[in-house]
Amino acid sequence: MSAIRVVGLGPASLDWVSPRATGILLDPGATVVVRTLEHPAAEELAAQRPVVTCDDLYESADTFDGVYAAIVARLVDLAASGPVVYAVPGSPIVGERVVGLLRQAGVAVDLVAAPSFIEAALGAVGVDPLERGLQVLDAHELPYPLLLGIPTLFGQLDSAMAIDAVRDGLLTVLDAEAEVTLVSDAGAASEATLRLPLGELRASHAGLRVSLFVDVPAPGWPGLVRTSARLRRDCPWDREQTHHSLTKHLLEEAHEVIESIERLPPEAPLGTPDVAGYVELEEELGDLLIQVVLHATLASEAGMFGIEEVAEGLRRKLVSRHPHVFGTVDATTPEQVMANWEAIKQDEKGRRSRLDGIPIGLPALARAFETQARAASVGFDWPSVEGPLDKVAEEVAELAGAEESGRSDEFGDLLFSMVNVARHLGIDPEQALRRTVARFESRFRAIEAGGNIQGLTLAEMDQRWEAAKRDEEQRSHQSPVASPQQQPKKPATPK
Repeated sequence: MSAIRVVGLGPASLDWVSPRATGILLDPGATVVVRTLEHPAAEELAAQRPVVTCDDLYESADTFDGVYAAIVARLVDLAASGPVVYAVPGSPIVGERVVGLLRQAGVAVDLVAAPSFIEAALGAVGVDPLERGLQVLDAHELPYPLLLGIPTLFGQLDSAMAIDAVRDGLLTVLDAEAEVTLVSDAGAASEATLRLPLGELRASHAGLRVSLFVDVPAPGWPGLVRTSARLRRDCPWDREQTHHSLTKHLLEEAHEVIESIERLPPEAPLGTPDVAGYVELEEELGDLLIQVVLHATLASEAGMFGIEEVAEGLRRKLVSRHPHVFGTVDATTPEQVMANWEAIKQDEKGRRSRLDGIPIGLPALARAFETQARAASVGFDWPSVEGPLDKVAEEVAELAGAEESGRSDEFGDLLFSMVNVARHLGIDPEQALRRTVARFESRFRAIEAGGNIQGLTLAEMDQRWEAAKRDEEQRSHQSPVASPQQQPKKPATPK
């Protein structure tokens, strides 16, 4: 079987096709297969010579993968009987999955290039891709995250689903008023451009030869990084900051994130979303994220590293410490995952003890929890929660009988044992205590709200306490349900 020639038909009429390609397409000794007749050049070619179309395969297959596999089978079958030319819209190296599948099947392929829709669309909007860069995305397979740091051209907006996917994806980082440009029939006499607000993009705009050009000030992650760099240059406060001066802000923002998380329902993200709670968490995560970006910006000024190095270093670490996902190590339980993680981390950092690297500045409960977890990762642990519970009872007795000079140590032993109980029960002791303090604060404020507490007896204050407790329990049993306006939108899934 000779090589299958794959010839590009250009973005519009046969005028875009080179004389060499035209000669190949009109060769009477070859069977010409066109991917679809719904293209100007394919229609012109079919008027000049017999062609085999693959439009019937689009109608019979359930998925695009099925279409591509069927096209490959048809081409291979025809090539067994003589020379075959496969004519495709645009360029054979842009968006033509069949070429890769032919090569995977061991079929020799001879490519005859032609301009793609990209060149025609850029000509329509008057953009030089080398001036500020260009990314080209398939509306059927949008990446996550959708980064818009440079001008972006979306191709294959051929269906309502594709239009919806692109619009909804863009609306996560752009306002509905952001201007975008629709390009239809690029390179043809009927070529048209339409500038409109993103929010007005509709299913009716879809078409087989429609693309979307987006050129806006960088939003999202690229915009955040550039904004941080701009503030460092032009803001008097940002210019004065150092790594040490920012430390207190990093700590404050981390605590505020924790407080936002604690206000979410315990089962989150399961259950009905707490829309207001997630709005707050989103904002607090942003405040924490800018601290990371700021420190990376300062480090780049010192010639050490930038935010990309931070992200790549983290990516490599995650891959290295998850050999059960990215390698061949077997780990089927969270405990096995953590044991592998600690062993790999100890080897990477050259630590002599499993307890090395636990931050001294951690809150005491959190440090006790992490210390116990590290020891447990090598089997130094109670087999069940009964052991820690017995230890708590023992420590209570020892505290009760301790001399004044030893009470502090005995109390510390009791707290340490309680942390062990929490760990065995899957409870974060730091978070549990914070919630208890918050409940106490809420109930005590309710006591104060009932009127002046000066002169009240303990029994009278206790009555107010119990009333506040009942109110709190009643509220906790009333599950909040988001209104239709608050329900989060489910993004469209491209086919």
